[in-house]
Amino acid sequence: MVLHLDLPQNGYDIILERGAISRAGEYLNLDRRVLIVTDSGVPAQYAESVAKQCKEPTVVTVPEGEGSKCFSMFEMLCRKLLSHNFTRTDCVVAVGGGVVGDLAGFVAASFMRGIDFYNIPTTVLSQVDSSIGGKVAIDLDDVKNIVGAFYQPKRVLIDPDVLSTLPHRQIANGLAEAVKMSLTSDTELFSLFESGEAEKRIDTVIERSLRIKKYVVEQDEKEMGLRRILNFGHTLGHGIEAAEHLHGYYHGECVALGMLPMCAESVRMRLLRVLKLLGLPTEIRGDLEAMLENASHDKKCAGKDISVVWVETPGTCEIRKLPLETWKEQIRTSLSSL
Repeated sequence: MVLHLDLPQNGYDIILERGAISRAGEYLNLDRRVLIVTDSGVPAQYAESVAKQCKEPTVVTVPEGEGSKCFSMFEMLCRKLLSHNFTRTDCVVAVGGGVVGDLAGFVAASFMRGIDFYNIPTTVLSQVDSSIGGKVAIDLDDVKNIVGAFYQPKRVLIDPDVLSTLPHRQIANGLAEAVKMSLTSDTELFSLFESGEAEKRIDTVIERSLRIKKYVVEQDEKEMGLRRILNFGHTLGHGIEAAEHLHGYYHGECVALGMLPMCAESVRMRLLRVLKLLGLPTEIRGDLEAMLENASHDKKCAGKDISVVWVETPGTCEIRKLPLETWKEQIRTSLSSL
């Protein structure tokens, strides 16, 4: 299946096909110098498979985890491109999850003011969400994605077969992002999660999630309005992630927890059941006040106000602008009732 993300400039195809990674050379222009960026948590055979299909491959494996989205890794990869004489006619390929895609994409966006970038996501989270849309970034201190760019890939290659090597926790972690999109935009997808059949129908979950993300990005590429709905659960989620010092909870698990206080009580009860079916956390551990303080540094804050996404009914949502202190009190009250 091919989905085309239609943009005024730099539109591209998203190829969703089992076994596609073994045919990367058919779908991507690899007849040139190619920097393949992967991480230590990704089975090496995926990057090796892509490398075998390149004319001049250079494979770099960064440490697994959010900590690799930093200036030192960004500099190292830029120096690798420089030392291997990469030019604007060459490209970067990400083979991994969201961390690899964000890091490699920002390197591609920055080197020589932009060289071609391809994304081959290997986690559920990156396949349903982060691999498309053009957001690339690194972190600064404990603030996620604060240094980055909007830089669209030339093509995205999604192969659900690579998910077979993932442990269940990683699968559930990624499905949290699909739950997010179902609550804001797709009642049928949320019903699939409520049925408990989502993992068995993972191809359907990926496709429906991609269609939502594709539509939103086409309407609002630079996050000036509609695209903000994709932040549902992320404001508090990023605060939880930062307070955990990037250890403990995974990103999707933080988003799952961040969604709970941002929906009507009737929706919250249904969401709790879905999260439990998937094996996702439903209780925040640790210092909530520290998490709220970290969340107050989020990009969605403007002075003493914050923009948040609220779900009153599954499949629809609204963006609310609240005083930061009002939002914090709402979080405290909602979580105390769980």
